[in-house]
Amino acid sequence: MPNKTKIIALANQKGGVGKTTTAVNLAAGLAASEIPTLLVDLDPQSNATSGVGVDINGAHESVYSILTNNGSLEDVIVSTQLEHLDLVPSSHQLVGAEVELVGMLAREYILKKALDELDRDYRFILIDCPPSLGLLTVNSLTAADSVMIPIQCEYYAMEGLSQLLNTIRQIQRQLNTDLEIEGVLITMFDSRLNLSRQVAEEVRAYFGDKVYKTAIQRNVRLSEAPSYGKPIILYDASSMGSMNYMSLVSEVIEQNG
Repeated sequence: MPNKTKIIALANQKGGVGKTTTAVNLAAGLAASEIPTLLVDLDPQSNATSGVGVDINGAHESVYSILTNNGSLEDVIVSTQLEHLDLVPSSHQLVGAEVELVGMLAREYILKKALDELDRDYRFILIDCPPSLGLLTVNSLTAADSVMIPIQCEYYAMEGLSQLLNTIRQIQRQLNTDLEIEGVLITMFDSRLNLSRQVAEEVRAYFGDKVYKTAIQRNVRLSEAPSYGKPIILYDASSMGSMNYMSLVSEVIEQNG
């Protein structure tokens, strides 16, 4: 795989923080900017797969065969509605993958090895992690250059973050010394609510300049888009959600030269 590829894992063990929404829409926004991007759906819920319009019950292979059968990523990659966006689909079989991985040799490095052997030339590879800190997420963080952490503007937003940061530190020590925090993204922000503003301030106080200037605002169109199997840029390009994610895309591109 070419050295200039940047691999970013999107992780937060709390569900419902906008992690998959961010993975799908950041990937789509990069692709719309004509940047070759690969989205890897490592979440058994397969929402990133359906979110870019790929049938989760289709005849294609999934990331499951990479993790459990030592398959090649080349055989699994499918194209999407966007010219510069490819997908490694998930499947519900992944639910059992954690158990199957336990007995495997070098089990934390399986995804890294598959990505290292990839021949295609992507500028960005985004990995949508499951909402847990099990072996699938460990595989993602071991394979990644950096981790992006979405945090929603709700009660208990910071709860559980110490657990995630602890996992990241352990992986930095034992499995991937080069892993960095790519950035922290504030999601589900509503400027009219005191709570939203308080959480945003708390997150910025804690993470400092690691927090993106862009915050993803609550947006009806953004929450509708997945049910149509479309990223927001294809569903409603003029919506606030689309503008927010294109702003994030600009920050990510700028940050990565």
